[in-house]
Amino acid sequence: MEKPKEKEPVDIVHQNAIHVETIKKELRTQKLYTEFNINPFKKLHILTDKPMSNITYRKEEEDPAFLQAIHGARLEPAKKYTHPQTEAQEIGWMSTPLLVSDRSDRRFNFPRQNSEITKYMDAAWRLKEQTKNLG
Repeated sequence: MEKPKEKEPVDIVHQNAIHVETIKKELRTQKLYTEFNINPFKKLHILTDKPMSNITYRKEEEDPAFLQAIHGARLEPAKKYTHPQTEAQEIGWMSTPLLVSDRSDRRFNFPRQNSEITKYMDAAWRLKEQTKNLG
């Protein structure tokens, strides 16, 4: 059987150079965040105190920037952004009607019309709902 090869001794200078290079890479891409706040897109669940608790809490001042971020996060996309951010938002982005609806114009207005059969079925469904609710 062959004798296993012996490992070369560890070169500490080489290992230190690799470590220094790794740290430099990490520091290049590292971002230091010093301002922390609550995520406005996550729902907060506020818990109430115990019913027999006598602890009174002082009223905290409201932070207007935080309130604005919370209210801004809950807006519809059309009110938040000037243009659609995704392909799916492009459908229905402009939700105002192209034509002003005129009820007197018979070309575009088709009101519901009742016939004898539809009146009979309306009465039958109404009677069925009433008997179902009573019994």
